[in-house]
Amino acid sequence: MTALDPATQPPRPLDVVVLAAGAGTRMRSKLPKMLHQVLGRPMVAWSVRAAQQLGARDIVVVTGHGAAQVEEALAPLGVRFARQEAQLGTGHAFLQAAHQLRGGADVLVLYGDSPMLPASTLRALLDAHRSGHNALTVLTSELPDATGYGRIIRAPGGEVLKIVEEKAATPQERLVREFNSGVYVMNAQAPELAERIGNDNAAGEYYITDLLALYRQSGSRVAAFRIADPGEVMGANDRVQLAELENIMRARINEAHMRAGVTIQDPATTLIEDTVTIAPDSLLEPGVILRGETRIGEGVTVGAYSVLSDCVLEDGVTIKAHSVLEGSYVGRGSDVGPFARLRPGTRLGEGVHIGNFVETKNARLHGGVKAGHLSYLGDVEIGQETNIGAGTIVANFDGLNKHQSSIGAGVFIGSNSTLIAPRLIGDGAFVAGGSTLNKDVPEGAMAIARGQQRNMEGWSRRYWQGMGEKVGQKLPWLASWLAQHPGSDH
Repeated sequence: MTALDPATQPPRPLDVVVLAAGAGTRMRSKLPKMLHQVLGRPMVAWSVRAAQQLGARDIVVVTGHGAAQVEEALAPLGVRFARQEAQLGTGHAFLQAAHQLRGGADVLVLYGDSPMLPASTLRALLDAHRSGHNALTVLTSELPDATGYGRIIRAPGGEVLKIVEEKAATPQERLVREFNSGVYVMNAQAPELAERIGNDNAAGEYYITDLLALYRQSGSRVAAFRIADPGEVMGANDRVQLAELENIMRARINEAHMRAGVTIQDPATTLIEDTVTIAPDSLLEPGVILRGETRIGEGVTVGAYSVLSDCVLEDGVTIKAHSVLEGSYVGRGSDVGPFARLRPGTRLGEGVHIGNFVETKNARLHGGVKAGHLSYLGDVEIGQETNIGAGTIVANFDGLNKHQSSIGAGVFIGSNSTLIAPRLIGDGAFVAGGSTLNKDVPEGAMAIARGQQRNMEGWSRRYWQGMGEKVGQKLPWLASWLAQHPGSDH
């Protein structure tokens, strides 16, 4: 039988262990450290996402402090969990996960509080591990001052000999600039060797770094993969470091969009989550926040201090300043704002105009609809080229249930009108300003629903005269006018 060439064999599967059991006391928070967010995603979820991008077979997250909350937050991501009930060190944490691994795979160890590490770096680490036929490869980098980190100690020829923790390092070893990131790739022997980690140290804990010595004792090859940017392995132990991480990640994302053809006028005040897509030749003014699955087409302008979450903006849309859009679709060439709010379920057709202080919710506005000022449009469909006057309210809630209304095409709704849902307004209808409608309006009809005006001569003068001296004290112009127009007693 001819031996199989290892180079032609498919790569071994990859299992990932994410260590996320730490208490994070320096966060000074009731929220578990791993759930503090960086750019809209819990810190630990960034590590899970990187593992998923690598095509991991199994992902096991080790939980401890706030375990129930962390597991609830990550459950939708399809990962498995291992509990570390007692905080006995990183080696002990890894062992809890190792008991759940199926075996026969390379094992990548990540930390839940290091969201900066991109999948591209991890992929390069994995490739170096496999091409070098290593048993263990540790990810390292260099700092001018590596105080606080474990040091990578090498032989004169470059071979990795050991990892020395800060407390145990000699003065000479503390001068070493290459540090241990805590990220490892190991072969399938890792779970077995982890059973042999001891706790004969000052802290009485089980350290995952001991695996390096155990691999060397077994005659296996260990190596280090050094990266140029130490910032990629930065973690967050308090809220100051958390803010630093977010600023770095924001800058990365903003730079990528600008290099792809997007104009960002003030990157320092612009926040774009990594799930957002933006086509070239769009413009973001200062203070813009883009979240979730937002997709922005070409030639779009998003005005200053606008906030968009899970929205689609087609080509040529203009969002004016201080507008808030959630779960909405805005058709080609439409404009929204300033100070407008589009709530979930809003769909605007092409060329729709939504002006200042207009709010929509679960509303479908067809092409050419105009709602310029101070209106609420909830649970309604509005036909093309209809005009919604200032102050129009679709009263969709009866205290218990929401009701749907329909306004046809080419309708004119006069200012300060109220439509008590459910209402049907036919095509081409006209609603007189100030009307309150509790009946449907047929196609082509005009509806007037307001009380008849009645002018009561002299009523105002008599009212103010009855107020006595208070009028002179607070309203001197009116007191003078009353003196000049005393009227009659009748």
